[in-house]
This record gives sequence, structure tokens and C-alpha cells, in this order.
Amino acid sequence: MAERSKDWLEQAERDLKQAKHSLRDKIYEWACFCAQQAAEKAIKALYERLHGEAWGHSVSKLLTKLPRNSKPPEELIDKAITLDRYYIQTRYPNGFDAGAPKDYFTQRDAKEAVEYAAEIIEFCKNKIS
Repeated sequence: MAERSKDWLEQAERDLKQAKHSLRDKIYEWACFCAQQAAEKAIKALYERLHGEAWGHSVSKLLTKLPRNSKPPEELIDKAITLDRYYIQTRYPNGFDAGAPKDYFTQRDAKEAVEYAAEIIEFCKNKIS
């Protein structure tokens, strides 16, 4: 099977671009979700480059399961844990007792998510290069 880390990384960067657009447009829940997706895809790009298998959607779990020589610093895993919270609740109204996701995510959440995703993408790019 062909190694497709470039494809995964390009999509990660595109997802981050969408997260930034959503932040600008004040669609904070979508900015958070797109940031989570960007980070997840960047990590899956790194797994592709390492010829490993990446299963699941937890950014933090994917990072912690990387081979020893590719593991990130603990601070990056902590940031990934924040992004993990944005995988489901940003999209589904039944994630909360009342209201829609748009009612629960703030500009601060979205800015932080975009920043954290960008850091994870940069980490992965450096390991892939």
C-alpha cells in the first residue's frame, strides 16, 4: 500500500484553515471541532510515515501511543486532551441537557483549540520531515 502521509498532512492543514475561518466567523463550536480534526489527521500522517496503524479519534491517545522516538512532550499531550473534548459535543445537541453546541463554546475555546491544533501539526510536520 502506498504511503500517504502527505495526503493526511495536507488535509490536516486544510482542516486547520477551516477552523480559523470558523473562528473568524464566530462559529466557535465548529472551529473547535475542525481544530480537533486537524490535529487528529496530522498525527495520522505521522503514523503513515512511520508505517504504523492509527485507530480511533482521541488525539491524546494517538500521541501517547507513538513510538518512543516520536513521542511529544507532556505539555502537548495535555493540549491534545483539550482537543479530545471537542470531538463529539461540538456537533450534537444531545451532548448537553439543553441547548445546542453553539451555546456552549466560546471564542476563548476556539482560539485555544486552533492554537493547540497548530502546535500539534507543527510537531508532526517536524517528525515527518
